[in-house]
Amino acid sequence: MDWLIDILRNNPSIPIFLTLGIGFWIGKLKYKTFSLGTVTSVLLVGVLVGQLDIPIPGPIKSVFFLLFLFAIGYSVGPQFFRALKGSGIRQVLFAIVMCLLCLGVTTGVALALGYNAGEAVGLFAGSQTISAVIGVGEDTIRTLGISQAEKQNWMDMIPVCYAVVYIFGTIGSAYILSYIGPAMLGGLKKVKEQTRELEKSMNNSSVTTQPGFINALRPVTFRAYSAEGDFFDSPRSIEEIEQKISSMGRRVFVERVRQGGTIIDEPAPSVTISKGDVIVLSGRREYVVQDESWVGPEVADAELLNFAVEKIPVMLANKSVDGITVDNLRALPQMKGVAISSITRGGQELPVLARTKLIRGDVVTLAGLKREVDSAAKAIGYADRPATNTDMVFLGLGIFIGALIGAITIHLGGIPISLSTSGGALIAGLVLGWLRSKHPTFGQIPDSSVWLLNNLGLNMFIAIIGITAAPTFISGLKEAGLMLFVAGIISTSLPLIIGVWLGAKVFKFHPAINLGCCAGSRTTTAALGAIQDSLGSTVPALGYTITYAIGNTMLILMGVAITLICS
Repeated sequence: MDWLIDILRNNPSIPIFLTLGIGFWIGKLKYKTFSLGTVTSVLLVGVLVGQLDIPIPGPIKSVFFLLFLFAIGYSVGPQFFRALKGSGIRQVLFAIVMCLLCLGVTTGVALALGYNAGEAVGLFAGSQTISAVIGVGEDTIRTLGISQAEKQNWMDMIPVCYAVVYIFGTIGSAYILSYIGPAMLGGLKKVKEQTRELEKSMNNSSVTTQPGFINALRPVTFRAYSAEGDFFDSPRSIEEIEQKISSMGRRVFVERVRQGGTIIDEPAPSVTISKGDVIVLSGRREYVVQDESWVGPEVADAELLNFAVEKIPVMLANKSVDGITVDNLRALPQMKGVAISSITRGGQELPVLARTKLIRGDVVTLAGLKREVDSAAKAIGYADRPATNTDMVFLGLGIFIGALIGAITIHLGGIPISLSTSGGALIAGLVLGWLRSKHPTFGQIPDSSVWLLNNLGLNMFIAIIGITAAPTFISGLKEAGLMLFVAGIISTSLPLIIGVWLGAKVFKFHPAINLGCCAGSRTTTAALGAIQDSLGSTVPALGYTITYAIGNTMLILMGVAITLICS
């Protein structure tokens, strides 16, 4: 066994990956709805592995943390800057108030209990479930004018306090927002009814009266029919056929035509259809699979139905579609024959409702014939087809410039103040992510790469934190005491309860949107899932995305503030 320990001590990269693998495995385990989560699992496994007294060079940790923060900024940048000047300003203001509440309550609790900066940072990071604050706090502590021994002691306490309060920070947030929150807003039954009413009102469409935008799992379908009905006693143009279908309240289009032995691949509106011709109709399945006896019988024309259909994500980049609704987007001439399968904003899926408002940077998945999807993509933005290459020039120089700016320190009243390299990387990601949403031809980072940077960057950092803090973890836990857990409950619960009240009484949010805003401001995705399950609706996501972008940025930077206040 000694030989294995020697290998681990002499090759620090090996225990890091051991911690990562076991931590991710434990993080996936669930008991009913409870899970430790990946970050906490990796931290605790790191503490266990670190009992072998494994030295790890400091710079490795910082590299992974900078990658993580840049990826975070890159993901939320479009929503962050768009929200600052858009119609979501109420949600922006709410998120700012919530972040200040989180900082104020946690700082007050920390000061009342006499916590040092390290304990305060760990309490803040765990109770608000913002793991990135661990790194920001460490960076800030290193700049303080105190002894190296005291710095190390404070930094060792951060993961200890984080681990103690994080579990309630996650579970408590989900419970408060999915049960206590609705109870404060009139009861769960009432909030459910109000949510259904909002869904119904948001689905009123000027394009079609059919409830076609709720379920994203309704794909486009293509069916071939022989034109033998009375409607074709005289030749009809494709334009006339589509007008008749439109008068029935359906969006269905003629995509291909067979006239005798000839197939017309892209029929013009003026092309006439006579009895015996075969036409291909396309539309959402619930529209096409209806009584088409007025057209004629359905036929199995394998050759006519043999054509390419594409489903691609499109980033909204054109000014003309910024701020329009799904309803208005579908009404565009370029959207003929194209269905909206899903909408994502900052990685979070939004409900596909007629009145869902779209902003630049949103990714809309379009489905239909390749030529029609391509035409629609050009009209509204940029086809974000799956890619494997990451723009490393963009990534490398972005982090370099951001970290360089963040490293600049100014002194106010003898107190050193800086964004830190981590804060600089975050802001660089915000700016460059926003620029890419406006000019999507550069700075490509595939979603899979963003996921890897987020998860690998953060958890590599946390693994190293756990391993290096292991020798003092147990003693730190004893020092923190049971009162730390109580402090975490207060720091988690009070801002959320106040936030729900403010959202209802001051900001006048719809109950479902209110709960989504509270979850987003706290960047608690688990809470959003719990809210949606509780209400049986995805509508709360409409309040989550903007507040998440603001909250994710502000809470991370507040790691600097709470460190300075409690030092």
